[in-house]
Amino acid sequence: MSYFYGATFLFSGLFLINMLFSYQNKHIDPAFWATLKYQIFAFPLFLIANMLIGYGIKFGFKAIQNLTFVLVTSKGIEIVISVLMGYLFFKEVPTWKTLLGFSIMIVGIIVSKIK
Repeated sequence: MSYFYGATFLFSGLFLINMLFSYQNKHIDPAFWATLKYQIFAFPLFLIANMLIGYGIKFGFKAIQNLTFVLVTSKGIEIVISVLMGYLFFKEVPTWKTLLGFSIMIVGIIVSKIK
């Protein structure tokens, strides 16, 4: 069950935080006061996202007993979410370079897991 909780919390927290920053980048004026106002209003969501990420790492570590693997996997999840946010908010279509980079990460995770 820790696997499920860890993956769900990590994905939810990373999705939320990337969504908040993507929204800010596309819709919020980069002027100081507009950015500050957005950050203040979004603070509860940032807090929730950080709590989800923290508990996702905690449950992932509890399930796997390898913090490095949990953190590397969370970065992989974050890259997938970043590609998704790029498409949803900016209509950026991933190129072959994105696929190549992600493939290198997958191979690295597999190599790091081999004993």
